[in-house]
Amino acid sequence: MSSPSIQKIPFIDLMVQQERIRHEVDAAVSRVLDHGQYIMGPEVLELEKKLGELAGGVEVISCSSGTDAIWLPLLAYGIGAGDAVFLPSFTFTATAEAVCLTGATPVFVDIDPQTFNIDPASLCIALADVRAETDLRPRAVMPVDLFGLPAPYTTIEPIARENGLAIISDAAQSLGGRSGDVPVGKLADVTGTSFFPAKPLGCYGDGGAIFSGSSDLAETLRSIRVHGRGASGKYDNVRVGTNARLDTIQASVLLEKLKIFDEEIALRQHVAGRYEAGLWDVVTTPSVPQGSVSAWAQYTIVCEHRDDLAAALDNVGVPTQIYYPCPLHQQLPYLNAPKPKAGLPVTEDLTSRVLSLPFYPYLPSHQQDQVIESIRQFYIRRETKTTLGAAT
Repeated sequence: MSSPSIQKIPFIDLMVQQERIRHEVDAAVSRVLDHGQYIMGPEVLELEKKLGELAGGVEVISCSSGTDAIWLPLLAYGIGAGDAVFLPSFTFTATAEAVCLTGATPVFVDIDPQTFNIDPASLCIALADVRAETDLRPRAVMPVDLFGLPAPYTTIEPIARENGLAIISDAAQSLGGRSGDVPVGKLADVTGTSFFPAKPLGCYGDGGAIFSGSSDLAETLRSIRVHGRGASGKYDNVRVGTNARLDTIQASVLLEKLKIFDEEIALRQHVAGRYEAGLWDVVTTPSVPQGSVSAWAQYTIVCEHRDDLAAALDNVGVPTQIYYPCPLHQQLPYLNAPKPKAGLPVTEDLTSRVLSLPFYPYLPSHQQDQVIESIRQFYIRRETKTTLGAAT
């Protein structure tokens, strides 16, 4: 543990942003309190409109969480028992959880060692294995835009089309990112994102949104979001649905945050660039394919002696996190889920070597320098110790 005399820098500091827009957020929340439309108030519709513009002109259905944002599309496609949904094992449990909640079966796929995102070659192998060895019906692929970087959708799309798969993007971390000229929200058939407070665009509670280029699918999603509601009103139920609405107060907060979102995405690029410049020669820094823009939800390095490094950083007041210490296919709820016969070697290797560093748009340069220098000093000391040991 770090010494009490050492002032620990924050892993993420949400208060800096709050202080910047506190007056505007207070005013926005007060407007909701004044009009009293706490459920599906005007701010919800305004937020959906602005998010649709951000994503290049798609329909947006706000909802109550990032988990709902990937669960509802599965329901809208009618995916359920006997169906297979392909997804990476290197992700948070919500990705697989949403599949299981429909009664469908998650099929785990390996990842690219450079980007941490789903490996299209492994997807093809998993598809072949499922068809050869199970009675499952392949129905969808759910790429995860891990740490803010869009998955390789241009490669995934022809595979999905050839195999009759819907592409449902888990973009919980990547809103604000791009692949070429196409923004997140328009890269897949349907996209779900999260407004959990620590996300690049976060509210002050739980929240999420679904992006779709299909008006018919959007209509179905809006119905499922509110108890399967039909066109005639509250007591006209045309399907089994759920209660997954984003409340108006959270929408009002997000509207204020959207006003500075582009600037914050630019600041995230700057912080990521400083880490790259300071660390590229001592650890493996994140890889962003040419033409892509990451939203940089996290800054995650791949390193040797990960646990020793994390302990050394903690001792000098630098916090770290491990996303993710155990892949999903090795966790109790998913032990029997299908995966390629060759296994998931990249996933299993990276879970022992990834380490996420302090990161947020307003990270002070001197604190970032402290992180960089502490990492460099760790490897210098280790190399010196190794050299001295070899000499003796």
